[in-house]
Amino acid sequence: MNMTTLIKEPLQRLSGSGIREFAQLAQKREGCISLTLGEPDFNTPDDIKGALKRALDSNLTHYAPNAGYDSLRKAIADYEHQKGVFYKSNEVIVTIGATEALFDALFAVIEPGDEVIVPVPAFSLYESIITMCGGKTVRLDTRESGFQIEEEQLRTAYSTRTKAVILNSPNNPTGTVYTEETLTCLHEFFKDKPVFIICDEVYSQLAFGTHRSLASCEDLKAQLIVVQSFSKPYAMTGFRAGYLLADRPVVAILEKVHQYNVVSIPSFVQAACEAALAFDYSTMRESYQRRTDYVCRRLSEMGLAVTPPDGGFYVFPSIAGLGMTSDAFCRRLIAEAGLALTPGSCFGGEGHVRISCCYAQEVLEEGMNRLERFVRSRGAF
Repeated sequence: MNMTTLIKEPLQRLSGSGIREFAQLAQKREGCISLTLGEPDFNTPDDIKGALKRALDSNLTHYAPNAGYDSLRKAIADYEHQKGVFYKSNEVIVTIGATEALFDALFAVIEPGDEVIVPVPAFSLYESIITMCGGKTVRLDTRESGFQIEEEQLRTAYSTRTKAVILNSPNNPTGTVYTEETLTCLHEFFKDKPVFIICDEVYSQLAFGTHRSLASCEDLKAQLIVVQSFSKPYAMTGFRAGYLLADRPVVAILEKVHQYNVVSIPSFVQAACEAALAFDYSTMRESYQRRTDYVCRRLSEMGLAVTPPDGGFYVFPSIAGLGMTSDAFCRRLIAEAGLALTPGSCFGGEGHVRISCCYAQEVLEEGMNRLERFVRSRGAF
């Protein structure tokens, strides 16, 4: 008896992470350099680790309140106030990373057949969660608009079934920060529509210049669900800690999803999160900017078109001129050059590849050397 036929149909057709697939292919190829994962090469700062150790020594190992300790929720609200994002402490839920925050939001919002607009290229997790929840992803392709969003694109993507839109700025994988023109367009289009606006802000602290999101628009507060993570700016990926912000009536419902899904995040991890909010991450951000600048320069020198990122640590060059799909390009690159990148097809951005620049400078240099030899051997430039 094949019991898998009894499993929900959306899960049966859901594929695994393409990012992880290519990271695993790199591990199987001896000597391969992998620039696939968004894993900061910095260690978690000592002050943050110290707070966690002290919490353990103080036996902070019991159940925490479902939505998080009051002191952390207040610290998060105060921190967001400094960024012009105004929520009260009782409008904060501390989650198992941004992943759980996204799942809580989409699970609560989507009913079978509902549509969610996702500007692409985008992190593949969005579409995976939408599919698991029985929804439909409506891709809004930004490749021809400089990775920005225009009103006509929104009009095409929007329908009476639209329940939410997911916005990610700085974007994974492009590094794009939405311009004021894009933000105004989004604000004017959605302000009077019964649509949730899910703002994925996990790279916001790593913006290289001015950064503003719709999360700062108080007149949209009833529609907003803001998602954040401690992983990227504080090199805390293994802590699995994040949070979401929403208007109190919405949070009261999302708390139920969170409570019945995970109960709460580990008590001692919350002590580390509170310490993280006081940490100055500017050194990390500046390092990522230097690394992405270097990679963009090398890509331009080898003839690959690239839009320099406005934040984060990803670069998303075009490989359209090489006559291969992004999947074929990346598989051959591993086999022939010993370098692993992630195909743009994993993000809804065919014709591009994602390069993660959160690796040591010497690793990036050797990676670019291998990429250049591979590209030039194709004879396209």
